[in-house]
Amino acid sequence: MHELETFKLIERISALLRSEERRKYATIGLQPVHGQVLEYLARCNRYSNTHAAVAEYLGLTKGTVSQSIQVLERKQYLEKSVDALDGRIFHLTLTAAGKRLIDELKPLDVFKQAESRISRQEVDSVGEALQNALGLLQKVNQSKSFGLCRSCHYFQVEQHHYQCGLTEQPLDRDDTDKICRDHLPTPNPFIDRE
Repeated sequence: MHELETFKLIERISALLRSEERRKYATIGLQPVHGQVLEYLARCNRYSNTHAAVAEYLGLTKGTVSQSIQVLERKQYLEKSVDALDGRIFHLTLTAAGKRLIDELKPLDVFKQAESRISRQEVDSVGEALQNALGLLQKVNQSKSFGLCRSCHYFQVEQHHYQCGLTEQPLDRDDTDKICRDHLPTPNPFIDRE
């Protein structure tokens, strides 16, 4: 079956990337999950940088995420701050050391080497196919998309700024390039057909 072959290819690519990730993080005394937490926090917006959002995005328990956050906080790769409106919520942000670590370790060298050997058109085509596959899997699993702000149904362009239609708050230009926990995808004909 063609679908099963696609699954096997994705699974094999994932195994190779995880192996490379384990090797890189072991050299600095971290686990891949720590890198995944940092990578997520580097990509998410200010509405999505909480313990719960990290757990949801990575599909991990809150306990596992809390332990990982404690390790990263002790190593001074991230810091916590209390939410201005709700004192029960903590926001997580990367420190300068955390940002440097992400820059040093991502993307994986093995992936960069492989990507450099295929054409730009092939990379774009594979990327689009994988994006569509991810969207379908998220829809079937009824999981959140965590998509880019600017691709969200709630994203609005006002006269002099960008705005989130859900929170009704202005967005910085940098916000529009980040992923959001509350992302609502705009309709995609490949994913949304019944």
